[in-house]
Amino acid sequence: MPRMGRTSILTKIPLSTTSFPMKPLFKTRFRGACPNRLKSDFLSIILLLFASTALNLNAQEIMPLYQESIPNSKPYQMKEIEMKIEGQFYGYQKTSEPTLAVYLPNKEIATGVAVVICPGGGYEFVSYKMEGTKIAEEFQSRGVAAFILKYRLPSDSIMVDKAIGPLQDAQQAIKVVRDNANNWNIDANKIGIMGFSAGGHLASTAGTHFNKSYIPNKEKTSLRPDFMILVYPVISMTNEITHQGSRVNLLGENAEEENVLLFSNEMQVNKDTPPTWMTQTGDDTIVPVENSICFYQALIRNKIPAEMHLYPKGDHGFVLNLPAKEWMQPLFEWMKFLD
Repeated sequence: MPRMGRTSILTKIPLSTTSFPMKPLFKTRFRGACPNRLKSDFLSIILLLFASTALNLNAQEIMPLYQESIPNSKPYQMKEIEMKIEGQFYGYQKTSEPTLAVYLPNKEIATGVAVVICPGGGYEFVSYKMEGTKIAEEFQSRGVAAFILKYRLPSDSIMVDKAIGPLQDAQQAIKVVRDNANNWNIDANKIGIMGFSAGGHLASTAGTHFNKSYIPNKEKTSLRPDFMILVYPVISMTNEITHQGSRVNLLGENAEEENVLLFSNEMQVNKDTPPTWMTQTGDDTIVPVENSICFYQALIRNKIPAEMHLYPKGDHGFVLNLPAKEWMQPLFEWMKFLD
């Protein structure tokens, strides 16, 4: 079983592109209220990090997420945009046709564990290459099946209700993986979801809203992820600590209070919320670290096994400057509870 309420805080150790501390200097639990903090968009950080990274797309298959009609959609003229830097692909804008990229490990090393990956981008773009491909390839090399979700970005021009569009795609991704577990050599009870930044909001939404199906599900497939992995996640839609760009893109400029509360996922944790692993830095200038802290506190209050790694420096997107095999090592240690 995963360990209850484990929190790692590293202090006085600078992060760099060549080294990454693996062991916490001390461990503690957080208590108290979450302070206020507001920040803005983060596309520029992704662009800067991309400039020093080159990856290959090695999915065995990229499949349409829906085999039939896409729910909550309406006729539209919007066209998807592939984002490039110096001619190299790194993500998408204006996504309207969701897909699932399949990365299956060799059968000799397959663990039966699977992870749906939700890249970030402030619900404005999908950072597919930086927060999808490299991560999927590392999971694949460790015997974990990975599935990169290119989800629909919320838009009134393509959706009847844009607030639920990304969640529908996350639920459908979990359903597709679980329905195909036998074909893909996956244990249907070891399917998790991972998200970065706004993708972390999507992943935590899937992990706290699974009791209501927002998609057709005549098979009554469980939509509950078995675990969550949240990396510098947006969690809350409350004004005090949200990432305003993500909130506006998902809920609109004048968000209804009901939706603000519904999609503030720290308020949706209960005894059935999946075990969770989280990481972020204290100096995150884009998504306030209070998002992670509040979610962790809610998990502990509900006695949900949780592990959180906080580092003093690195800013938003800090793991993208590090070799995946290094920063993900504590994650793989935590995932041993699935064995």
